[in-house]
Amino acid sequence: MIEKINHKDQLLAIIIPSNFKEPGIHFFTPGDLSQQLAYMNHPAGKIIEPHVHNPVPREVHYTQEVLFIKKGKLRVDFFDNEQNYLESRILEAGDVILLATGGHGFEVIEELEMIEVKQGPYAGDHDKTRFTPANNDIKFVSKPQ
Repeated sequence: MIEKINHKDQLLAIIIPSNFKEPGIHFFTPGDLSQQLAYMNHPAGKIIEPHVHNPVPREVHYTQEVLFIKKGKLRVDFFDNEQNYLESRILEAGDVILLATGGHGFEVIEELEMIEVKQGPYAGDHDKTRFTPANNDIKFVSKPQ
């Protein structure tokens, strides 16, 4: 089951659990999101035509990132744009998350290996604003089954 985490009218994140499996191509993001996320499952022998990507000017205002959890457990804490804590999820090996809007923080629960993909170029210190949660009472919410 794909989980979309929303706050008010904002998509904060999309979580694809490790056990997601459906035939074909499934895009989880709307076409206007600056980071596109899809799952593909094809049978042996399927041909994906060779192609190049055309130069298309794009304007990106906020960094969106995708995390691929290879090993371990990671708690993801979600915050609104005003830095208020909202909720948390646990990701495990094989899970994928797209972080779209709002704030987020992490705690490594078990030794972790993950891959991060995000738009570039990286803007260094201008790329993010770090903050201490106003409400340090982060409540743990387990991964939905």
